Amino acid sequence: MKIPAVLVALVVSVATVDAYRFGHDHSLGHVARHHDISLVQRAPSTLEKKQRKRCRARSTSAERSSSSTPAPAPTSSKAPAPAAVAPTSTKKTSSAAPKPTENNVSSGGGSGGGNTLNLSGACGASRAESKPSKLSGPNGHIDFLNCGIEGGGWNPPKVTLQNVIYKSLDEALSKPNSPFHNCKPYLDLFKRYGAETGVPAIMIASIAMQESSCNRNTVGGGGEQGLMQITKEKCGGAPGGDCKNPDFNIRTGTYYYANRIKASGGNLLLATGGYNGWVPGMDVGYATRARHSSCCRCQNNLDYLHQFFNGWIQGVDAYQANMKKYDNLAVCG
Repeated sequence: MKIPAVLVALVVSVATVDAYRFGHDHSLGHVARHHDISLVQRAPSTLEKKQRKRCRARSTSAERSSSSTPAPAPTSSKAPAPAAVAPTSTKKTSSAAPKPTENNVSSGGGSGGGNTLNLSGACGASRAESKPSKLSGPNGHIDFLNCGIEGGGWNPPKVTLQNVIYKSLDEALSKPNSPFHNCKPYLDLFKRYGAETGVPAIMIASIAMQESSCNRNTVGGGGEQGLMQITKEKCGGAPGGDCKNPDFNIRTGTYYYANRIKASGGNLLLATGGYNGWVPGMDVGYATRARHSSCCRCQNNLDYLHQFFNGWIQGVDAYQANMKKYDNLAVCG
């Protein structure tokens, strides 16, 4: 039987190609196989195809929804005021050391050059009045300054030198019947150490008025010395051991106050209250715990801040103006 020439040529061609692929480089077979396997591994199954379709459908739906629905309004990141600040009782008898609390104040643009302090905080608005009164004045109501004292503990708003309202010492002295006439012998010292520390001279003189009425020979109920009532442990290095020496006494008191301002981050309420022994978290019971002790006047004066910020640094005699709400030292005689 004769085999057609075309068929023979075809058979020879196929055999030659196979022989070349196998004998010349059999690794190509491996490459092809791995390529096929990889294709098989990547080929999606019918179920995968359906899942992808569903995911794409959900994604498209979500995108449409987000494009048509406005984004939610951002919430405030400001920490809420401590709940404990809300007054719950007017009297407490606890004498345990109080725990620090947080500040929470927003500025309304008040400044040292304005007429009133425009601040609000955990206890609400400052309720400041342009003229000093029994319970308020240019730097706010006593309840604002004493925030929390009748509730969860003292939580003072942040009042700084940049926004507190005060007179210059020279302006205060120019008023008729100025209470600072008692301080005239020490004006140069107030101004000198005020300039050194950055504390306004009227604030130093006001502490002296609050503590001793500028009487250099005053000794406090706990043995505090001189004009600014320096406690005994601060009397080291006094010339001749005399802690009442005006230069030493005023310098020591001023630097102590300036350091308290710095340590409080510039908060004058913390620093000024601290000069009278106030601490954050202090309540009425803690402040008056010495009432019936052998040192009745070791109590914290609960009218201290109001008298300082709305009385003395306004050039007003806080005692003569009867600027008080608690008058807790009256029981001491």
